[in-house]
Amino acid sequence: MTAPKDFNDRMLSLGLARVSEAAAHASARLIGRGDEKAADQAAVNAMRDQLNMLDIQGVVVIGEGERDEAPMLYIGEEVGTGDGPEVDIALDPLEGTTLTAKDMPNALTVIAMAPRGTLLHAPDVYMEKLAVGPGYPTDVVSLDMTPSERVRALAKARSCENSDITVCILERPRHEDLVAEVRSTGAAIRLITDGDVAGVIHCAEAELTGIDMYMGSGGAPEGVLAASALKCMGGQMWGKLLFRNDDERGRARKAGIADLDRIYARDELVTGDVIFAATGVTNGSIVAGVKREPGYLQTETILMRSKTGSVRRMIYRNPVK
Repeated sequence: MTAPKDFNDRMLSLGLARVSEAAAHASARLIGRGDEKAADQAAVNAMRDQLNMLDIQGVVVIGEGERDEAPMLYIGEEVGTGDGPEVDIALDPLEGTTLTAKDMPNALTVIAMAPRGTLLHAPDVYMEKLAVGPGYPTDVVSLDMTPSERVRALAKARSCENSDITVCILERPRHEDLVAEVRSTGAAIRLITDGDVAGVIHCAEAELTGIDMYMGSGGAPEGVLAASALKCMGGQMWGKLLFRNDDERGRARKAGIADLDRIYARDELVTGDVIFAATGVTNGSIVAGVKREPGYLQTETILMRSKTGSVRRMIYRNPVK
């Protein structure tokens, strides 16, 4: 699907950066305070307030649950002034609530925006994910491969040894067999406790992060956000929805998904042009966390546009009373 001509992504991108920055500022005072819910709610409130200042006709398609879970930013919520382009919005006001509450690395505020109808309306179920960075042949790895086959294929494409490959995996009991098989190849693993959007983004900047590939299952909504980032930065990603029961299958059908076994490539998760912004809350390998100094807060935001492939890093120094 081609983005409509009125998707003014160049102008909207700076507004989107302000949205993610506001959410990071709001949650900053709760870093290390042990209150996940309060940190998340602060980010939600700030993100909603800023979104409603943008001249868009926005609908949240990836949010924090169904409408009855308000005051979260719920799926189907309309945001913006009601003027301007019709857009889909995918967001995670605070990716890493636990990371924030415990002052651990890589907590982010994350948001993506695309023309209406171009972001997959992923239900709140698990998704098996696989991602690599730019510069590789198309389909260099696939979800049909075993984990060890993926490591060998990527090493061959890089003309290196298996031991030179590092894979990022979310540390969960369900991934014990995956971790064991990847390690059996000689590859290294970087385990992360939370934040698999950041985990996937790591692949796009392997020279900085040391991460070559992401594997494992996590939230499907976060998969759409991660695909949005990779569409801007370059890289390949695949996702397949995973269902534990009939209720989850019903949720997928309600979201308009007919083929429950489909494997989605990156450009099927995000079919049009997209803009993406993420602001650091705690220090991480993608962006720095909020820095407190007497009289001001400083944040770092990564802002990207798929249309141009531009990746902008912005430091925002905001006076506070």
